Amino acid sequence: MKFILPALLVSLSVPVLAQAPPVSPLQPTIVTRGHALVTARPDRAFVMIAAESRSRNSAEAQKLNAAAMTAVLQKIEAAGVPKDAIRTTGYELHPEFDYANGRQTFRNFVARNTVEVRLDDIDRVGMVIDAAGAGGATTISGVRFDLRNRAELERDALRQAVADARGRADALAAGAGVAIDRVIRIEEEGAPIESPRPMLRMAADAVSNLPTPVEPSTIEIQARVTLTVALR
Repeated sequence: MKFILPALLVSLSVPVLAQAPPVSPLQPTIVTRGHALVTARPDRAFVMIAAESRSRNSAEAQKLNAAAMTAVLQKIEAAGVPKDAIRTTGYELHPEFDYANGRQTFRNFVARNTVEVRLDDIDRVGMVIDAAGAGGATTISGVRFDLRNRAELERDALRQAVADARGRADALAAGAGVAIDRVIRIEEEGAPIESPRPMLRMAADAVSNLPTPVEPSTIEIQARVTLTVALR
């Protein structure tokens, strides 16, 4: 015979937790924006240099291009650029076509090799450009100027932007007759913004054989932040 035992109800005692104090009203806050601009003369330059070769045979186009770029690199290195300051940024091999009466006709293959040259002496930019041209470069473009201590200047701009925002917050608080209790949040408004980098102005003098003049202007690094402070 089976016996069914009545279910036992077990009473669990749960400790009563102390009730949290009511949340106090939020402190009044001030939100300000700060801006800073740091300028510096560039001390580094980058130049994009390419050699382009054509042939009706793809292997021949590559062979011609290898010889052309080798000559360009030899001239660049002879101008005082170390090998570790030169890097390949692109290589292309593709066919070219002529289009007439809605039809395309194969013309030849184009091989193009592009390198980027870094110069830590911007006074030598014109000389290197001329050397590349003398070596047979077909395209010299993308000249841009930069700063070796860019990261340090960006941090300096951020410090100044925060100080500007805090100064604005202090002025607002003083005008309202209150005091700042603490900083709640500081946010950088995106990546540092800079003015467009100056580009090359080519004006070679064939008569006097002067190097190509390059005229870099100052570089501007901007920083913007948003500051939130609580008032007492």
